[in-house]
Amino acid sequence: MAFDLGTPINTALLIYILYTVQRILIPSNTVSKTIPTEFKNGYSWMPKSHPPTLLYQTFTPKTLEPFNGQNGQRILLAIKGVVYDVTAGRNFYGPEGMYANFAGRDASRGMAKQSFDTEMLTPIDQPLDKLEDLTQEEIDNMKGWMEHFSNKYIVCGRLVENDAA
Repeated sequence: MAFDLGTPINTALLIYILYTVQRILIPSNTVSKTIPTEFKNGYSWMPKSHPPTLLYQTFTPKTLEPFNGQNGQRILLAIKGVVYDVTAGRNFYGPEGMYANFAGRDASRGMAKQSFDTEMLTPIDQPLDKLEDLTQEEIDNMKGWMEHFSNKYIVCGRLVENDAA
């Protein structure tokens, strides 16, 4: 199979290759005569507003409950006493998300057992779940979730008993 310059496609490809090699080996030295104006009014990637400042706080189950994402509010959840701001994951933890029942609650048992059932949640007027009946595998699951959350979301507080705040 020989390279035949008699065919138009081969001739066009050869010209294109030579032009491309010339542009790489001998770049243009011309300076633009106009000043770019696309960033004159600011950068388009800048957020419309600064996200709200988060303060590290102490929460109880009752004070954590309002942060369930309803009406566009922040979404917080706790695992083993550590409170995470998961608002950035609204699709997962918001009112319509698959983890919505954990929003504004202590999700320790549910994350350890990898269950979304509402019976995994301790009622907010009850003492915090001590998690004493978990197996080592379930504890490892919970630790894995804590590591995932610590790398992805902001730690914004700690969860204590209702009367300890």
